[in-house]
Amino acid sequence: MKQVFLSTLLLLSLTLFAQKKPFRFAFISDTHIGSPNGGADEDLRRTVADINSMSDVDFVVLTGDITELGKNEELALAKQILDSLNIPYYIIPGNHDTGWSESGGLSFTKTFGDDKFYFKHNGIHFIGCASGPYVRMSDGHVPRHAVNWMKDKLKMIGKNEPVIFLNHYPLDNGLDNWYEIIDMLKEKATILALCGHGHSNRPVQAEELPAVMGRSNLRAKAAEGGYNLVDVRQDSILFTERKPVSKEEKKWTGVAVSRQPYNKAKAFPRPDFSINQQYPQASAAWTYSSAANVISTPAVVGNLVVFGNQNGTIEALDLAKGSRKWSFATGGPIFSSPAFATANGNTKIVVGSADSSVYCLDPKGKLVWKTATGASVLGSPLIEGDVVYIGGSDHSFRALDLATGKERWAFSGLAGPVVSKPVVYKNAVVFGAWDRNLYAVNKENGSLLWKWNNGSSVINFSPAACIPVIKDDVVYVVAPDRFLSAIDFTTGNTLWRTKEATVRES
Repeated sequence: MKQVFLSTLLLLSLTLFAQKKPFRFAFISDTHIGSPNGGADEDLRRTVADINSMSDVDFVVLTGDITELGKNEELALAKQILDSLNIPYYIIPGNHDTGWSESGGLSFTKTFGDDKFYFKHNGIHFIGCASGPYVRMSDGHVPRHAVNWMKDKLKMIGKNEPVIFLNHYPLDNGLDNWYEIIDMLKEKATILALCGHGHSNRPVQAEELPAVMGRSNLRAKAAEGGYNLVDVRQDSILFTERKPVSKEEKKWTGVAVSRQPYNKAKAFPRPDFSINQQYPQASAAWTYSSAANVISTPAVVGNLVVFGNQNGTIEALDLAKGSRKWSFATGGPIFSSPAFATANGNTKIVVGSADSSVYCLDPKGKLVWKTATGASVLGSPLIEGDVVYIGGSDHSFRALDLATGKERWAFSGLAGPVVSKPVVYKNAVVFGAWDRNLYAVNKENGSLLWKWNNGSSVINFSPAACIPVIKDDVVYVVAPDRFLSAIDFTTGNTLWRTKEATVRES
């Protein structure tokens, strides 16, 4: 009986993969176009030229961190270089493309057509998903709209048809919903998961899934960069590191091709919610699942809970029941937290969108006004009296009239986007930008009072994705350099800095 069972398994394995013909593809990751050392674009051009010189490569996959900061000009340059490939390429973003993106990731989608991909080649299904984080620094996260898309794609794939999954992050707890993705992949004949992020060639853990991380295309301290050639055979998938200039090759790992016997009963570390059982008095009054990620902070407006999602929809829920009362569609993802104000019995709700506009709605979801700007509006509004203060990605910070949306003044002295909420204190509005600086401008006319930075030349350490706290004429802020800084409100001079707590952002 045992021999018959083993023969059946062998026959099943052969049936699964008999239709697959040997082929080769190129695997590139972490190109970081726009990186400070200036060599990233040359490294990618070298790799593209090398791939074009070969006749046995069917296609190219790129697993994220295509750019350094997700800037529009970086994305355009990356596309220009990649479009010179003579074969198809399939691309997804990484945390550098979305976490500091001036468009909230929208420009990546516009530049490359999507932030995910699906195709079938020689009987194997390839699925690539975006994994953030978006605008806010956090762990990686496959966004809700991408999870829903992936579920739909997997439904179309037969149980015994081989799948290769691609993501920027490894499928471990560095990706906060890794277990959700793994559970989906275990329902199919997933033979391999590919990722980048770690800048090195090595096998990685993905529970029972065979998984491989690919090196960065950057040369770093070497004479040239590199990438991987992946050979898919009937019984194995082999990885060869290749240098594009010297043409040096090194075979370094391989994965057996077989239907994995995924054991659903086998336990792996997962998020644990058992603490909820210890406090039964704390329970959810209601829950609501939006169609896409909710990344901003909701506003409670009377009997409504108002927020935006990554699909660009503003939603209002009943505060008591959690049922949706209305929705309003904008043209881009929403990372801006709504603000509201009531005067003379009229309530206005204001929020920014990555479609380059600031919206004002009434409590019934009707548009009151819409103000266009020059780029995405990822910053959150602050309303004081009849003025809306809000920053955008067109390197401007604005004061808008709450009643009409007309611009009262604009401070255009920024060199990067604004993605957080400002603070009003005395005569000033204080806010940070992804240009290394914290700004204080006159709240009446927008003139610059002072600007401050932490002395770092690294844009990623800007005091941008944080909200300052001001007390007794001292401005406190924590930037990604992990220092808590105290700044004199009057002069903008540093009073003291400490790294004792090593927190990331305030």
